[in-house]
Amino acid sequence: MKQQLAKYFRWESFPTPFCNGCGHGILMKLLIEAVDELKLDWKKTVFVSGIGCAAWIPSPHFSADTMHTTHGRAIAFAAGIKSYNPELNVIVVSGDGDLTSIGGNHLIHAARRNIRIPVICANNNIYGMTGGQFASTTPLGSRTVTTPKGSSEPPFDLMKLVIGAGATYAARATVWHYKDLLKYIKTAIVHSLEPKKGGFAFVDAVTYCHSQYGRRNNYASSVEMLRDLRGKSFRAKSREELFLPPPDAKRKIVIGDYTAF
Repeated sequence: MKQQLAKYFRWESFPTPFCNGCGHGILMKLLIEAVDELKLDWKKTVFVSGIGCAAWIPSPHFSADTMHTTHGRAIAFAAGIKSYNPELNVIVVSGDGDLTSIGGNHLIHAARRNIRIPVICANNNIYGMTGGQFASTTPLGSRTVTTPKGSSEPPFDLMKLVIGAGATYAARATVWHYKDLLKYIKTAIVHSLEPKKGGFAFVDAVTYCHSQYGRRNNYASSVEMLRDLRGKSFRAKSREELFLPPPDAKRKIVIGDYTAF
């Protein structure tokens, strides 16, 4: 880790609770690099998370103010903080189960109201910490503790969901695509701070969970899952590629800035 990033951590809280090889560790470093490159005022930055593995990314590891809130309510708490003190940099970091399943209503209404907060969704397609249940993002056919024969329900396309609800910035990348994801997180934070054109920003940070998802779906290791993200992804070069599913949509992850075209 770069030496200048060390100041952003509470080192007494390490090691992290993440399983070995968890993609959330990559996302943690990405977030801190984004903050450092943007030169955000750390004393005016608040991270809000809910319940789940991803919620441990900022709390207790970041040395800024953090709120570790109730399950599914991270956006609601963040909206309250931002409303009370608009000068603060309020950043939501939580998981797909917390934000889009139990917290789904808060997500769509924050997008509808165009609240000036960036939401970083650590999307590993499962409820990781609470037992390995299937979530609103679990791919069709995937095995989980509650779908041992494979999920029969179609997952949300989070980009279409938040844009349809009114989000003014939305982007997706995987933790393999480090530079892309770093760029999108930085853009989301800046977008939420723009006084005239800014507003609600959402980043679908696609990651992986070997402990709960991988071992039930025939992945040998977390490294294999990380490489699989590379193999399944492609960068969209037009609006048509972003929003029209490719022939193998069940297997592909379309990455890109969904509000760029």
